[in-house]
Amino acid sequence: MSLPLSVLDLAPVGSGATAQQALANSLELARLAEQLGYTRYWFAEHHGMPSIASSAPEILIAHIAAGTREIRVGSGGIMMQNHVPLKLAEAFHTLEALHPGRIDLGIGRAPGTDPATSRALRRFGPEQFSEQLAELMALSRGDFPEGHPLQHVRVVPGDVPLPPIWLLGSSGASARLAGSLGMGYSFASHFSHAPAAPPIAEYRESFRASPEFPRPHAILAVSAVCAETKAEADYLASTGDLVWVRLRRGEFGRLPSPEEARAYPYTPDERAVAESYRALQFIGTPDELRTRIEAAARESGADEVMVVSNLHSHAARMRSYELLAEAFELPSRG
Repeated sequence: MSLPLSVLDLAPVGSGATAQQALANSLELARLAEQLGYTRYWFAEHHGMPSIASSAPEILIAHIAAGTREIRVGSGGIMMQNHVPLKLAEAFHTLEALHPGRIDLGIGRAPGTDPATSRALRRFGPEQFSEQLAELMALSRGDFPEGHPLQHVRVVPGDVPLPPIWLLGSSGASARLAGSLGMGYSFASHFSHAPAAPPIAEYRESFRASPEFPRPHAILAVSAVCAETKAEADYLASTGDLVWVRLRRGEFGRLPSPEEARAYPYTPDERAVAESYRALQFIGTPDELRTRIEAAARESGADEVMVVSNLHSHAARMRSYELLAEAFELPSRG
């Protein structure tokens, strides 16, 4: 059976485009992903970045789930420190009531933005992550101990469960916690230089079965650019070169086109930055990418691969996912 593939969407906004168009593109891509046989469609939470329109995943999840029929839709992820646990529980209980059995709740530790914007969102730090997660789960289940100040707080709607929870990580910090709580685990190798195999192994070793996850399930998130030729894929991936150089300088603009990126006069240090992040990406033809992605999944111990493709051209991004689906022989939904 082919390796399951899913989509991670940041709703990319390219130069010359608008966020409104980017969000419309997300719905079009989600419908294509469902037709092609992708397993799930997740939105990442980022703030203060003009190149990314997915600042409110819970709203986008509702929109995409309403515009599709079968594909699972979720967050990849909600950044816990930016949210009040009660409000988060209410949002995802509501999503589960609207689209039963199709919603995923992926949760991360990072703020998903720069320090100033993070302070504007909420003043929680990553050290409080476990406390917030425990509060979210207790609110959802209504099982605070006798005498707890939140004992009588009720999540509404309360006649549906919280969707399955996935903890996201890029360094291994959440792996053991995800396993011990019987949750799913996703490793962000699309931007992390840390190896994925050790945390995924730790997740499996610490796993305790739960009603939502009777067995462990690990997702490997990868960045991929797929095209008919290696040269075309390399050209499309040029966008990412300049994105990472600008991010390293603290510059947040819209995604540059490949033409803009290739015309940029990189210094040797900037070229090294671009090449460092290129090393994390899967860039090439369908056959090349299938071989390399399957090897990465096998080496890391992942059960599923989630693909992010932040390309300037919406048409090229759609085609990239289409070629991957064909290469992996995903079961089309027609």
